[in-house]
Amino acid sequence: MTASSTAIQEISIAHSPDSDDAFMFYGLATNKVRVPGYKFTHVLTDIETLNHKAIDEQFYDVTAISFHAYPYLQDNYTLMACGGSVGEDYGPMIVAPRKISLDDVKKLRIAVPGTLTTAYLTLKLFAPGIETVTVPFDQIIPAVVAGEFDAGLIIHEGQLTYASDGLVKILDLGVWWKEQTGLPLPLGGNAIRRSLGNEVMTITTNALRDSIQHALDNREAALEYAMQFARDLDPALANRFVGMYVNERTLNYGEDGKEAIRKLLDMGYERGVIPHRAKVDFVG
Repeated sequence: MTASSTAIQEISIAHSPDSDDAFMFYGLATNKVRVPGYKFTHVLTDIETLNHKAIDEQFYDVTAISFHAYPYLQDNYTLMACGGSVGEDYGPMIVAPRKISLDDVKKLRIAVPGTLTTAYLTLKLFAPGIETVTVPFDQIIPAVVAGEFDAGLIIHEGQLTYASDGLVKILDLGVWWKEQTGLPLPLGGNAIRRSLGNEVMTITTNALRDSIQHALDNREAALEYAMQFARDLDPALANRFVGMYVNERTLNYGEDGKEAIRKLLDMGYERGVIPHRAKVDFVG
């Protein structure tokens, strides 16, 4: 079915219930951005669940994924050339109740938000032998505070709030990655089912780019919408968090952004974290 058909093309979109994703999809979710002949439905689920669903059963036409998950689903999905979250000299952090040397942290038991997250992949590139335990991302900080783990690998809003829980930063993996490669750290993106065909994939990708642009052009309204997903962040912190992960790079990765995605996945394969090499391609 194509956009020119009389029937409506329904596109299911799955993304995480986070303020940055909500901001990005504001235009489409509120019908501020419309595409004749298309209907977009939204499902909100945490990113690690979406990674597994995309690998196992191809639940959704468009799905947010961690870039680490892409090699496992690349036969059925390709990447959109927009909608990504990229850390510009920042990213997932290792935090702990006290200062720990980088040599010592490699010997610790650390809580991680899922083995398919890019945070986990980057951690394993930094410390291949580190012991990890998967904990839901929003429970990592409380678990570390409670003494259940020596340290935690935090993503999402926790990157801005960990200090208020009495934790200290041991390492920002986005900084480490930049020092290693000179590139930004690509964390997550949006993938689209190849079986939709080139026309539908292209129209849908353009719709997402228009939604991102609409949010950037109407920042106040988009932020107000996104605040319902901000998990207790105050407006100033929510604005800062959204700015970190929805920006010009979200509209277009740029050549260095695309290079960073390939570099990250190639390194994961070469270091034995990912079992097969990624074939990275993009729509739009």
